[in-house]
Amino acid sequence: MNLATPDNLTVVDHLLTTTRSVRRRLDFSRPVERAVIERCLAIAVQAPSGSNRQTWHFVIVTDPAKKAAIGGYYRQAFAAYLRGRASLPPAGRAYGPSAEQMGRVRESSQYLADHMPEAPVLILPCIEGRVEARPHVEQASQYGSILPAVWSLMLALRARGLGAAWTTLHLVYEKEVAQLLGLPEGIAQVALLPVAYFSGEDFRPADRVPAENFTHWDAW
Repeated sequence: MNLATPDNLTVVDHLLTTTRSVRRRLDFSRPVERAVIERCLAIAVQAPSGSNRQTWHFVIVTDPAKKAAIGGYYRQAFAAYLRGRASLPPAGRAYGPSAEQMGRVRESSQYLADHMPEAPVLILPCIEGRVEARPHVEQASQYGSILPAVWSLMLALRARGLGAAWTTLHLVYEKEVAQLLGLPEGIAQVALLPVAYFSGEDFRPADRVPAENFTHWDAW
């Protein structure tokens, strides 16, 4: 199949420019079918993996009690994060998100923290091996072997009318969550995705700082 046709490129570009972390528009009242999650995961594992190791794992949580426990850890970590952010001086960059944008992000993030257990599905992408104390090159290789698959998962979900939010704050309590879910030693959690169908018709591209502000040709 040749994707490089105007119609195909329009669809692909729209998918890529409108897939983002969904928080307030997650429809917690609508069940998510297991078959949809399984199909999206089958697509996700087509992503590249370092040396084709494919050492990824995806823990799918639908049990209400376990979702409540994970949501509680996330809420505690989010509260600590907000306290830490409050003590920081204002950003000194000449460009970036506006105060209004950041206000909306804070509000939607708080909403998600308050309602995380209500998501029909929580997905925890994991990878075999711990690299925290290893050289940077090994860390980059390790996370580069799972993050593309997680992004592919979010794209596949988006194409089917589901939203997800890429979150990591629960990792403050990674050991507790690992014990809750029975994860073996040596398995590293890398994210927590609340997944649900989204409300409304569509998303529009975000207001981003232009790419040329961050692009460097041949030298910085």
